[in-house]
Amino acid sequence: MTQDDSSDDKNSGNKFSDLSKDRPPAEKRISGQVKQITSVSNPIVKDIRGLALRKNRNKSNLFLGEGLKLVTDALQKKWRIADIIYGKSFADQDAIAQAAAKVRAAGGSVLEVSNQVLEKISRKDNPQMVLGVFEQRYQALSHIRPAPGELWVALDRVRDPGNLGTSLRTADCAGAKGVILVGDCTDPYSVEAVRASMGSIFHMPLAKASEGEFLQWKERNHIVVIGTHLSGAVDYRTVDYSAANVVLMGNEQQGLTDPLAAACNQLVLIPMAGQADSLNLAVSTGIVLFEARKPALTP
Repeated sequence: MTQDDSSDDKNSGNKFSDLSKDRPPAEKRISGQVKQITSVSNPIVKDIRGLALRKNRNKSNLFLGEGLKLVTDALQKKWRIADIIYGKSFADQDAIAQAAAKVRAAGGSVLEVSNQVLEKISRKDNPQMVLGVFEQRYQALSHIRPAPGELWVALDRVRDPGNLGTSLRTADCAGAKGVILVGDCTDPYSVEAVRASMGSIFHMPLAKASEGEFLQWKERNHIVVIGTHLSGAVDYRTVDYSAANVVLMGNEQQGLTDPLAAACNQLVLIPMAGQADSLNLAVSTGIVLFEARKPALTP
C-alpha cells in the first residue's frame, strides 16, 4: 500500500504562501509573470519539485497537480493557481494558451519550460503536457451545518492516497456535499490523491478534524451519522437514509474506532459472499453512498 509522506506533519494554516520567498530577488515569482525555464537546477524548479513532500505542501499551502483538465477545473471554480507550467513544445496549442492567459490574468505565473524540466518536475519520463501549482483549501468543521437532504462523507484515518482521491471522486459523482477527514489521514493534496480524484479535489469541500473534534461537532449540532462496521446488524440496503447527515467510513485495516462506532446513530453492514474479508475503502464508500443518495439520483 502506498502511503503519503510525512503523515505527522500538520497543515500550517489557510494563508497563501509563496515558496519563492527565500529566493534571491531575481528568482521571485511576480504576479502575471511569463518566464521561460530551461535549466533543471533553477530554484523555481527545485521549489516546485519540493511539493512532493507533505512538509513543503503544508508550509506553503500549495500543491502540484497534473494535466490541463485540472487547470481548467480549477479555473472554472475560481481556485487560486500560483503557477501554470507547460512544455515549450506545447505552447502553440490553443487550449494551453487560453488557460495560461487566464492564469496570468488572475495573477498567477506562467512557466514555459523545456521537456527536461517538465520531466524533472513531474518525476516522469512521459509527463503530462501541463502542470499546475494550486492553493490548498479547507473548510472549518465548525462552519458546516448540513441542511435537510445534504449528505457529507466522513473518512476515518484513511491511509492510502489512491483510496482518498477515488473516494473524493465517488462522493462528487454521487452528489455528496463534501468530505470530512477524521483523525490522522493521508494528505488529500498529495500528487497521488489529486490524480485519483480526477479533478474532484476542486469540486468537493474538504474539512478535517481530530476524532474528538468530530464527536463534539456531531453532538453539538445533532448530526445524524450512519457508519459502516463489520459488526453492524443492519443491511445497508434496508436503511432509511433520509435523515442522515453523514456517512462515516472506517480505516482500511481497522475500520472505525470504538468511540466513533459508538457515536453512530446506526451501524450498517455490506454483505459479502466470497473469500475476501473486506472490500476496498473506495469501493465500500461508493456502494453505501450511492444507496444513500438513490432517491436523488433516480431519473
